[in-house]
Amino acid sequence: MRPFLLPLALLTLAAGPALGQAPQRFTTIGQVLRKQPALDQVLAPGAKLEIVSSGHAHVEGPLWVPDSSMLLFSDTKSRTIYRWRPDSGRTKFLQYSGYTGRLPYSMEPGSNGLALDGRGNLLLAEHGDRRIASLPLSQKSGKRTVVDNYEGHRLNSPNDVVAAPNGTLYLTDPAFGLPEKEKASLRELPFAGVFRRTPDGKLSADVQDIPYPNGLTFSPDGKTLYVSNADSLRPVILAYQVGKNGKLEKPRPFFDMSSLPRTHHKEVPDGLKVDQAGNVYAAGYGGLLIISPLGQLLGIIDPGETVANCAWGDDGHSLYLMATTYVCRIRTLAQGTPGR
Repeated sequence: MRPFLLPLALLTLAAGPALGQAPQRFTTIGQVLRKQPALDQVLAPGAKLEIVSSGHAHVEGPLWVPDSSMLLFSDTKSRTIYRWRPDSGRTKFLQYSGYTGRLPYSMEPGSNGLALDGRGNLLLAEHGDRRIASLPLSQKSGKRTVVDNYEGHRLNSPNDVVAAPNGTLYLTDPAFGLPEKEKASLRELPFAGVFRRTPDGKLSADVQDIPYPNGLTFSPDGKTLYVSNADSLRPVILAYQVGKNGKLEKPRPFFDMSSLPRTHHKEVPDGLKVDQAGNVYAAGYGGLLIISPLGQLLGIIDPGETVANCAWGDDGHSLYLMATTYVCRIRTLAQGTPGR
């Protein structure tokens, strides 16, 4: 079935203006490509993609903080974490994030993935400092290292991190943030892994056979961890069963992007999220792919720019997209879980 395109208008009204205020107007961009009728259960026909923040270098790692009603996101090139609120717009939240050195380092030295640890702390995947760090959100100071090495060897450049309800952390560690990437002389690990850190601090390399592990997200029941492989030769999303002890078991293929037409956008899988129905939202070929729990492509949100990641926010019916220099938002029929 040939998909049809829904063009997005040039201007639209933002949902939920404060009482007594004129509705804020946002520029809208892009288009929605409907691959299957089931997409109508996720996005209403005519849903519009709004630009809520622009002028960045390369945005990544979006995270909605529910108790503060704010979106945090990384600019990996400028080493800045920004805060965006619907009522006040964009401000700087944390500078020099991801790399505290003074000398030039790599193309993307800043923080990438962000997550909450369930105890009021912000977790940061830091490219330049090659670690997962923790920062108390209540004070924005006192950042500490959670993990920076495996068996005495420094990590490559942690890219994404997620926290299980029991406090176990999972992180991906490709070489994207190193100078010269996988060929960097600074590299100490011979592989790019998916690591598991237990609440007592033990770190294990559960996955060592993916060359470019990138995005992470849990299924709604927490029994599956989806991992994207940002490899143009094998652009796949893998589904790992999470064992009773949290160990990642042998994966099954979930979705292969190599079957999709090549576009001028990103040609590898990147950030991942799920909704409460189990649909997977994957940055990759042509924009943000929406994939059913059975691995069927339902549609693509294409802002006309490369999409790196996404996050649920607001009331769980807003999806925020990181599209190179733009932070975008689209309202959904699907329900997500902000902060995850």
